[in-house]
Amino acid sequence: MDQDRPLDYSRLLNRLYAAFNRRDLTTLLSALAPDVLWPNGWEGGTVRGHQQVRDYWTRQWAEIDPTVRPVAFDVEDDGRISVTVHQVVRDQAGGVIAEGTVRHVYRFVGDLVVDMEIQG
Repeated sequence: MDQDRPLDYSRLLNRLYAAFNRRDLTTLLSALAPDVLWPNGWEGGTVRGHQQVRDYWTRQWAEIDPTVRPVAFDVEDDGRISVTVHQVVRDQAGGVIAEGTVRHVYRFVGDLVVDMEIQG
């Protein structure tokens, strides 16, 4: 992997987390491969492809208000990008349901996310 590549991915991922927090589906989906495999961290399981990811996020945001902020980026031995994030999940009234730190691990092909995994 090119030494500059992790920095490029961290910039891209910072923009994507900001887009997620703004609920900007257009920006988010433009960075995902058409057949992306994405974890359904809210309901369980996974979703595949832009339409399923769009539907998942739309359902999620109608019920809960998650905010996710990256705090550290690392490159895994297999080349995936690991992001330590601080997340706060609120109900629609603003009450905190959950708060904590988790890791999101991304695999890219070129500049597109092809899968993401949530690790405790």
